[in-house]
Amino acid sequence: MPVIIIGICLFAGLRVFAATNIDATDYNHWAWNDMIGWIDFYTTGNVYISGSGLTGYANSNVGYIAFDCATSPPTTPSADCNVLSDWKVTNTGGTLTGWAWNDQIGWISFNSSDTGTCPNPSCYSVTYANGVFSGWAWNDIIGWISFNCGDTACGTVDYKVRKSSSGIMANAYLVSSTFDTGATGGVVYNTLLYQGTKPTGTQVGFQFAASDSSSGPWIFKGYDGTDTTYYVPIGPNVPIALNSILYNNKRYFRYKIFLDSDSNHTVTPQVDDIIVTWSR
Repeated sequence: MPVIIIGICLFAGLRVFAATNIDATDYNHWAWNDMIGWIDFYTTGNVYISGSGLTGYANSNVGYIAFDCATSPPTTPSADCNVLSDWKVTNTGGTLTGWAWNDQIGWISFNSSDTGTCPNPSCYSVTYANGVFSGWAWNDIIGWISFNCGDTACGTVDYKVRKSSSGIMANAYLVSSTFDTGATGGVVYNTLLYQGTKPTGTQVGFQFAASDSSSGPWIFKGYDGTDTTYYVPIGPNVPIALNSILYNNKRYFRYKIFLDSDSNHTVTPQVDDIIVTWSR
């Protein structure tokens, strides 16, 4: 029988990460701008600061602010890497440089060296040290973005953007949307493969569900047919066999991804794409 292979991008290309490593405490995940107000680095659940840079996207009154084209949200297609090249915010020894993007206000510069000139009244930069952000970013439409009230005067609100003292969360999961094989009599599900990265000490696991109806029911199972086991590929681009007996002759399917950080909560796996194979 011919094998039909389908490649599925999670939620129109949105990459999946285990969790943010920004502090969840009130006012420890806020930046401020006088025109648009608070910029929230925590609630999107994917802003991540590392020794190489800032990834994910923050929330604001003008929409998402993305820090890396590879991790920009699906609602900002104009900021895709293929359209505007490989833009990002990088971290070099605690000094952040480069560009963030928002569909409403455009580019946000993290360092005056990005442009070679300093807007009035002075040069600027955003820095990161001992888990705390400080300094200023600049946008031509809304002006200054403050990352730490201590750079001026905190007043009644002691706001700043801070990394969580416990690092990233230990684990997270994501449930896919429903996919239709188009086979009215159902199919036999063969393998599952993911593309992405799996740093040492991390883990990526899956559970699978299939149904005769697009509305379910959806019962996610591991390799032995229970909800306590998982399909755990060796790594990216390595297919793992699905227990086809559990899902035979079902037209629709979904999957659940489990992402576990390392034991120190310092690195997290990343899943970019899922490929499922089946046969009629």
